[in-house]
Amino acid sequence: MNLLINTYLVFSVPRRLPYLRSTITAFIMQQVKDNPTINVNLTVPTGWDKLADNQLRYVFGLMAQGFPSPQVKTYCLFRWTGMQVMHKYGRGWWCKFADDEFVIMAEQVNAAIAALDWIDSLPSKPVCISRIGKHRALTADFQEVPFETFIICDNLYQGYLSAKEDALLDDLARQLYKSSKVNPTEAERIGVFYWFASLKEMFARQFKHFFKPISNAGDADGNMFEQTKSQYEILYEAVNSQIRALTKGDVTKEKEVLAIDTWRALTELDALAKEYEDFNRKYPQK
Repeated sequence: MNLLINTYLVFSVPRRLPYLRSTITAFIMQQVKDNPTINVNLTVPTGWDKLADNQLRYVFGLMAQGFPSPQVKTYCLFRWTGMQVMHKYGRGWWCKFADDEFVIMAEQVNAAIAALDWIDSLPSKPVCISRIGKHRALTADFQEVPFETFIICDNLYQGYLSAKEDALLDDLARQLYKSSKVNPTEAERIGVFYWFASLKEMFARQFKHFFKPISNAGDADGNMFEQTKSQYEILYEAVNSQIRALTKGDVTKEKEVLAIDTWRALTELDALAKEYEDFNRKYPQK
């Protein structure tokens, strides 16, 4: 079934899907030889979670070089579909795909890269490059990762948001890839940032009471982890508050608490935050 969008662009869903659950795309392009137009079916990934390691490295590498979004998506479109640009041809480009050669115009490319607009947003669930050098990553969603590791990573991530120092992303990478010997490239740094930023967004959706924005230091839009008042002081206080909440004030349990699974810790903290909200709602301060 084809859906005609305009004279040139058609979206279709091929029956055979080599590695994706769903696909987008196909073009009716001007052909230079015998026929005026041909159909070319191009399969592209439909989200961050469909990308393999080499594809993640490619898109993060383009971002690291500072290319604007439309250019990043254009390079990805050609790389991931296998469509080759042979040379410039009038107002378009002579391209080759499989056994076909044709001319594609700039407006057709602009229409096609809309299928990759998801590149402009953070992943809806965490994705990561599986290894840096020989060092393997933690589980992307932090399942079975100790709560202490999450606290350390979150402090480094928030520190980077505040100071914008690459050294903090490097330290974050060493935690996420479990080795002090990890020295990430610029592309891998971007990958680390996207990984942890998407993890935090997922946690904010999953544990909405604990990560609910709170008022602090006159900032009504602040978050427990994202205050502007003395950033490191806020982080220090937030970490201590979390640990105290989980240990119920029993310092002998601190080591045990830090070792529990991140999801288990956040589940408990979210429940405590909800209880606190319910109490304040039932007994509002006068």
